[in-house]
Amino acid sequence: MNYRNLGNSGLKISTVSLGSWLTFGHRTDQKTAIRCVRRAIELGINFFDTANVYAGGRAESVLGKALAPLSRHEYALATKAYFRVGPGPNDAGLSRKHIFEQVHMSLERLRTDYVDLFQCHRYDDDTPLDETLRAIDDLITQGKVLYGGVSVWSAGQIEDAVRLGRQLGLRRLVSNQPQYHILRRDIEENGVLEVCRREGLGLLAYSPLARGVLTGKYTSIEDVPDDSRAADERGRDFMGPWFSAEGLAKVAKLKRIAEEAGLHLPAMAIAWCLRRPEVSSAIVGATKVEHVEANAAAAELRLSDDVIAVIDQIAPM
Repeated sequence: MNYRNLGNSGLKISTVSLGSWLTFGHRTDQKTAIRCVRRAIELGINFFDTANVYAGGRAESVLGKALAPLSRHEYALATKAYFRVGPGPNDAGLSRKHIFEQVHMSLERLRTDYVDLFQCHRYDDDTPLDETLRAIDDLITQGKVLYGGVSVWSAGQIEDAVRLGRQLGLRRLVSNQPQYHILRRDIEENGVLEVCRREGLGLLAYSPLARGVLTGKYTSIEDVPDDSRAADERGRDFMGPWFSAEGLAKVAKLKRIAEEAGLHLPAMAIAWCLRRPEVSSAIVGATKVEHVEANAAAAELRLSDDVIAVIDQIAPM
């Protein structure tokens, strides 16, 4: 396993990390989830990502149970808040009240005294930015959070937060978690990658396998495994424009390129994300221990310039 600093912070995290979105507490039973986490630790993965809303909080509970027997220094843990978790007027957003309450609930579910990284799951137009930044800074002062970050913020929003935090003398943000994969590269076009590079925010690339499309297991939109996400209409919709005849045609070409290079497509896709030094880690999901093992191996891959060039031809920016 390889490790990179999370942005300009001193925190070193594995370049392949394990997430819990759509898996823990949802598609992956607790016993399997625990086995995945334990195997990840054995393989050198030390960064685990979750959120208060994943599976209605169950993802955090499962992850907390899996990590409980380990020494706290062995892993780094990230969670998030923003999305609605209840019917009340303060049950969503990035107000001081919501952030404080959700962090404490997350700590309880995760069975820990602190999280290494708290991330604003989206931008909140209804809360003053200084209120959000001060709340995170106060949690850091209290030792309940070590670092602050954001997820799916625009370049302008990140710039505003960094500038304001600097003016207020607050601890700086260290990360941004965008969706990034071979078939979706908008962070390279919309300025997000450049802002993160300039301001020292490490990128935590989520869904590097395009929500399963880049696993290569789908050969057509009609022929899908019965136990896969694409087996029902809701799952297909969730997989976005990449689960389409055009998207799968690109995947078929990418799979041939991987095979010609002696690689598996998922490993090639993860290694493609990690080719950028701005990416601190690629967050992968797993419903089987075998998935963890295969994805972890991608940390050691280095794609040749020729392979990268062909990938860019098949799926240009």
